[in-house]
Amino acid sequence: QVQLVESGGGLVQPGGSLRLSCAASGRLFRTYAAGWYRQAPGKQRELIATISTLENTNYTDSVKGRFTISRDNARNTVYLQMNSLKTEDTAVYYCNLGDYTAKYDPYPYWGQGTRVTVSS
Repeated sequence: QVQLVESGGGLVQPGGSLRLSCAASGRLFRTYAAGWYRQAPGKQRELIATISTLENTNYTDSVKGRFTISRDNARNTVYLQMNSLKTEDTAVYYCNLGDYTAKYDPYPYWGQGTRVTVSS
């Protein structure tokens, strides 16, 4: 069973930056693709960034050019660097492990989430 623990959320002013981390248990981390999701108040959870086992990345349009997903297989960790944050980025952020063929296919491995609040 894989366990995921997110960290790095907090309160930040518009235009600021945060880096989220997601630490995974287990020895098969490098065999999984990974994704970051977010869920804003009153909205559905949405996939915002993915990274394959070969470190190919994809982003939803709303974060493209501002967010960067990366992974460190030696540390079993996925990161989400968030720059130029906007109030609409306020959400609980979740990481996930899955598979990536034609599109990202999430496995039922979720962390507890980390809250990001962008406000002045």
